[in-house]
Amino acid sequence: MHHKDIKAKIRKQLKIQYPNWKRLSRKKKKAVAKMVLDEVVNGYNFSQEIKTPMAELLGLEEQSSFSGIMDLEAMARFIDSHNNSFLFKLHRKKEPSLHIKDEELRVIDDLLDDQIINKLLSYKGYSPAMRDLLPSHMLRAELLKALKYPEISYRKFCGDDKSYKGYKENSDYIGMDNKQNRAFIGLPLNRRQMISHVQMSQFRKDLTFRQLVNLTVYILYHFKDCGFLDDNLLHCVDSTELAVDCQQLLATLTIDGQKIRIYDDVDCDCGRRRKKHDKSIYVVGYRMHTLAAINAATGHSFPLISLLAPANHHDSHFLGPLLGLGQAIGLELRLVTADEAYYDSDGAIFEETGVHLVKPPSSKVALPENVDGQTMQVTFDDLCEIPMQYVGLESQGHEFKCDAAAGQCPRATLCPQFRHIDFDNGYFQRILYGSEQVSKALDIRKNGERPFNLIKKREGLEQVRVRSQHGLLARCTFTTMATLLLEMAGTRRKKKAKQVQLELPEAVGF
Repeated sequence: MHHKDIKAKIRKQLKIQYPNWKRLSRKKKKAVAKMVLDEVVNGYNFSQEIKTPMAELLGLEEQSSFSGIMDLEAMARFIDSHNNSFLFKLHRKKEPSLHIKDEELRVIDDLLDDQIINKLLSYKGYSPAMRDLLPSHMLRAELLKALKYPEISYRKFCGDDKSYKGYKENSDYIGMDNKQNRAFIGLPLNRRQMISHVQMSQFRKDLTFRQLVNLTVYILYHFKDCGFLDDNLLHCVDSTELAVDCQQLLATLTIDGQKIRIYDDVDCDCGRRRKKHDKSIYVVGYRMHTLAAINAATGHSFPLISLLAPANHHDSHFLGPLLGLGQAIGLELRLVTADEAYYDSDGAIFEETGVHLVKPPSSKVALPENVDGQTMQVTFDDLCEIPMQYVGLESQGHEFKCDAAAGQCPRATLCPQFRHIDFDNGYFQRILYGSEQVSKALDIRKNGERPFNLIKKREGLEQVRVRSQHGLLARCTFTTMATLLLEMAGTRRKKKAKQVQLELPEAVGF
């Protein structure tokens, strides 16, 4: 963990001492990165206990505080209070624009309430009269780009990219000629008011983690109201890599066999990606850890909330924080499936959240002694030939008792006739692997990859067009919101969708 502690201290020192880091030349960045790296390592006490909070070690310091976050019930009360307010009754939601012909945009435009969005994104001293462009305009522009134009750059979308062949003074996408898009964003149709890519960048930069989560909860409120968050859901945790292009390695050092790397983007790092035939096994950037929901009746899945961390950290560190965030926004989490990378071998996450984890056993964990690898039958010792009967959970493990009939075992008077097996990351997880319930949950989990295919291929998150962790976190949020809005609009569903009947296992009673 010392290398993570050193990297956290370097990252913190660079941000404090060099607030204009992005404006420095590459040569200056290299010199500064090498100097700070040497200073921190030379002054580091390797014998001292690490006191840096885990959130900072994992690069989640901005995403670790849940203060001010609204859950689904609080959001429902907030919206109800807004709708019943005498002041806002005088300014009811705007009428649908006749210029929005696209069915998809019409449905989404009707779902979004600009006054509520502006209240969610307001700050102390904020007044709508202070600006021509309101937060609702900027959010709608971000959503429009994610919904309709995910593959293009922000400069091209805003019309201020003079390098591309089709450049015009007014954007083809939100210019005066495109009345539908301008009406969706809320831009005037009779004035040449535009949004620049700099303004959109500043909008993403100014959003706090609390505001990003509350925006997601606002969409999830509508998602629940449309009947998508019913009781027939199984939750899934998974991750995907988000590569940040054009990152130059400024400084590196190996400590205890672990490399400390400093890039142009000081928050990103180098990690292993999932095996892909056409790509390197290493990726420089981030990993997005997502809590998704799978409808057990249809097999459809959709993303709910995400955390963003450097790519070099193991997935298992993010299970607890992600479940904690999910519970903070009011999601009812009972049973969560994941792949081998996530685990709760010591039961700490269950004790903290009460959530049962179901996952395939790790291939690196050996079976306990006297456990048959084929049948998973447990015996007491090498001399015992009678399989034991499973009793249930006890403190930090599973309990088995002798299943021999009276007089069947000659060692009955000498044997304690019970056995305890500690929880592990293999077959003896908190929920025993191999049971019918676990098999059902893991079969359903196969549908959990769909949200990542949507947000990366359809909504364009595979092309990372921002250069900071905070900016990318904002884009992840907008992409998740766009995915949920499209699910509610229902315009991109297959007309003859295949219905898969899956039975959701119960978490209670394992």
